Amino acid sequence: MLYRLLYPLREYFFAFNVFRYITFRAAYAMVTALLILFIFGPLMIRWLRRFQIGQRIRKEVPSNHSNKEGTPTMGGVLIIAAVVIPTLLWANLGNPYIQVVLVVTVWTGLIGFIDDYLNVVKKRDKGLVGRYKLLGQFLFGAALGVFLYLNPLVRENIHMTAVPFIKDLYINWNIVYIPMVMFVITGTSNAVNLTDGLDGLAAGVAAFCFFAFAALAYLSGHKGFADYLNILYMEGSGELTVYCLSVVGALLGFLWYNAHPAEIFMGDTGSLAIGGALGTIAVLLKMELLLIVVGGIFFAETVSVILQVVSFRLTGKRIFRMAPLHHHFELKGWPEGKIVIRFWIIAALLALLSISTLKIR
Repeated sequence: MLYRLLYPLREYFFAFNVFRYITFRAAYAMVTALLILFIFGPLMIRWLRRFQIGQRIRKEVPSNHSNKEGTPTMGGVLIIAAVVIPTLLWANLGNPYIQVVLVVTVWTGLIGFIDDYLNVVKKRDKGLVGRYKLLGQFLFGAALGVFLYLNPLVRENIHMTAVPFIKDLYINWNIVYIPMVMFVITGTSNAVNLTDGLDGLAAGVAAFCFFAFAALAYLSGHKGFADYLNILYMEGSGELTVYCLSVVGALLGFLWYNAHPAEIFMGDTGSLAIGGALGTIAVLLKMELLLIVVGGIFFAETVSVILQVVSFRLTGKRIFRMAPLHHHFELKGWPEGKIVIRFWIIAALLALLSISTLKIR
């Protein structure tokens, strides 16, 4: 919005020329997101407490989580607002990449909101039934896949995926492109949701992921850097940097209140929206395989659940003390804060590794 309003004024006053730079607008989008959380975070916490919208603790989690019962939840509403508003203000709204990722954020956030509402407000033990949640994710993934298939945002390498660490090697998904998009968006959305089990864990890890993708989006959308690094140049994709740093700012602001001991939880509203957006950005940048590296923590958490279920059904034995993986370390006696910080450190290393793959090929 500000880009469209103020950038044309450069003809009258040269200072408005700064709005042409993605780095300038991305930085201020991040600051705007932080300010929204700092200003409205306490207000939302008080409002949620007033209406007794608190977390319900499942019996399956470790017993030490019982003291979190009643902590205000559905903070994902504020996260989404702190992502969407700065993006609307600072991004080029005519850019198709921005349009797609905003729609994904709102849609997956809406699925999470319905789940949280049924669980917390209507007191349904399982919230939105799992199959309906998956149906909503798959249907949207299919709709997005069809849209991207019929309306490619780039003319070349439409259905390609870059292979990390290997130069000039791509996977052509061809007719399975749409199922791939469905799988990536649904899988990533639920992976973040599984990871959201400790104070600050999902928010901190996701912040590193989006910071890495902010850099990758900027490089992919800059012809000079793309040619130098020998990566796919996608005109307009650099605008995703503004969105990614909006998410980083929103998540860092949310961590101010979500750090242990948490004053508020993001709920499925936040985790599903963050995961859906993360998967979509990987699809748009044609870095679906690199997502496994960038979001290695989310991938490990999901795999731990799959392995636990398969092992128990086939052998009657469990591989982990409890899944997802962070609960395993809890039951080993690791303090919650130590688990979160160590997972953050790994997430930071994976973010750096993912960026380094542009040269290590």
